[in-house]
Amino acid sequence: MKNYTKKILIILGLVFSFSCEDYLDVEPDAVVSEEDVFSTFINAQGFVEEMYSLVVSYEQQGHTFQDFLLGDDGFVDRPTKASGDIDAGRFYDVIRDNFIYLNNHYNSSYGSTGTNSANVENNNTFNRQRPGVYDGSLRAIRKANIVIKNIESEANGGRDLMVNATQAEKDVILGQAYFFRAFFHNEIMKFWGRYPYIDKVLVDDFAIQRPDTYKEVALRANEDYKKAIELLPLDWDNEPYGQRTRGENNGRLTKLTAYAFQGKNLLLAASPLMKGNNVSINPYDYDTELCDMAVEAFAGALKLADTNPARYRLANTLDELDDVFWKSSAPGAWPGSTEFIFSATGGSQGQATRFMASGVNRAIHTNSAGYEVISPTHNFIHNNFGMANGLSIEDDLSGQYGPTTYDPTKPFENRDPRFYKWHIIDGDVIDPGADNPHKTAQLWFESSSVKGVHRSTNAENIKILNNTGYMWTKFFPKVDGKYHTIWNPIINQYVGVRMHMRLTDVYLMYAEALHASKGASIAPASYNLTAEGAINLLRTRAGIPNVHPSIVANNNKFMDELRRERAVELSYEAHRWVDIRRWGVAHLDKYRRKLALNFPQDRSSFTELLLVERICEFPKHYWLPFPIEQTQIYEGFPQNPGW
Repeated sequence: MKNYTKKILIILGLVFSFSCEDYLDVEPDAVVSEEDVFSTFINAQGFVEEMYSLVVSYEQQGHTFQDFLLGDDGFVDRPTKASGDIDAGRFYDVIRDNFIYLNNHYNSSYGSTGTNSANVENNNTFNRQRPGVYDGSLRAIRKANIVIKNIESEANGGRDLMVNATQAEKDVILGQAYFFRAFFHNEIMKFWGRYPYIDKVLVDDFAIQRPDTYKEVALRANEDYKKAIELLPLDWDNEPYGQRTRGENNGRLTKLTAYAFQGKNLLLAASPLMKGNNVSINPYDYDTELCDMAVEAFAGALKLADTNPARYRLANTLDELDDVFWKSSAPGAWPGSTEFIFSATGGSQGQATRFMASGVNRAIHTNSAGYEVISPTHNFIHNNFGMANGLSIEDDLSGQYGPTTYDPTKPFENRDPRFYKWHIIDGDVIDPGADNPHKTAQLWFESSSVKGVHRSTNAENIKILNNTGYMWTKFFPKVDGKYHTIWNPIINQYVGVRMHMRLTDVYLMYAEALHASKGASIAPASYNLTAEGAINLLRTRAGIPNVHPSIVANNNKFMDELRRERAVELSYEAHRWVDIRRWGVAHLDKYRRKLALNFPQDRSSFTELLLVERICEFPKHYWLPFPIEQTQIYEGFPQNPGW
């Protein structure tokens, strides 16, 4: 008989109104048996809550050092940080970094005590002191398997211990466990690739063979997502077991959540990198069978959203997206509005504030240490945030789609409204009530000694820089025309959050999978929306024209446009590094060269400056390596290629 030392978790209610204490009525340090843990719904849900707290907050895991944009989209002026190690191709250093969401903070030994240890397994106020993606995912997979072993029926190989519960209560416990088992495998697979699908509680010595392809693991995860869809509710608030936490269930798993992640699992497996299986790569070659399956999953999510618009719908305007990213309805309340599907939980207001301000020069918003800037790269902005006419800058300059509107001598004019919405550019009003020189943005640069005040700030001998000529503000509060500043301190009224999944992402992935399988203009039988139509919904919201018909007619060109739309809509939400790898484009020059834009104060000229040329070889730098010792335990677990 297995016994557990139960620890009361308090983290989920600290920042968001997601209450787990209601399901954890066991005294701290009480030793309880599996029979006790899984005999009732309340006890079993208390065990499940620990899996929620193992979902990693990418944006808050990195201590006070904000370093969560690992693609071509961000630049941190510390080459020894994880993003700098990725740029330099030093992936072994990446998996040893203490301040990146992939790894444990200070290599903490969870479950033990000590100066650099979380004093219980995952019960820490700070996201940064919980396990990272790799370790946390393995812990959660084990927990999911413990739940399934003890609650699944004897006919399905379980112990059927949940004797004091209704069938609906058993179903929702199992549904969450099946979801989390698949989800946490996916978390590892996004960064390390094909990984054994662990579907039982491993004990003593064991050897698990590494599968030959990503696809076979994804299909195993798909079966678990299908079970989760069958077992999870539409809305916890409408279920008898959800009344205990009614009004606080927004972060809990539902059928729509499971459909959305089922689709994502299948789309990633269908993507060019995974299809090529590290042997070859064609950025436009998808596994169409998996794409068709992904479309059906995404269609399931969208149909559920259509039936419950009070809970799920796209934000109608760019201003309404503020409610999605940072404008919570009350201090400490969930943001996300009607686009919210799933997020990590917990953390602290201080961590949230550092994340929200991570794209803005520190001199504007704080006198405190512990804030670091991620500068948005000029290459990312120039290549993706196009023009008001709906074209990319490249297509606009080609003249093939109408009159050219981009003027290289005035690069900030006539741009996509999202360019202005989510960035501060030189000359923008920051806060009319601020002290000089912080009333307006000064991001010009002539030389290291002649530059705008917001191009750099030195504090405590540490350079906190805006190196690129831009600041990004997607999660940074702006009310009545004034950003949060030292002179207008409003940020603590709000809680910004980066979501693992929001509804816009579902539309984007639906469009990608559908176009890869059937083209831009054909809707599936299951949902009356084409890939072209899905993308145009988002462009209409942004206030730009539909995709040009000539681009729609060219399959590869439309895929490029679809990917550009994804880059803009999900900008600075930590999806980019996964995307450029799964598309098989990360090694191309366009994605390797991180640039700044330099210009004098009078903007009489503009010059691109190379900040770093990333080292990225296929297939070596498409996957993180496993720790060497893990590949030497037994035969059958080979290292990733190139390592």
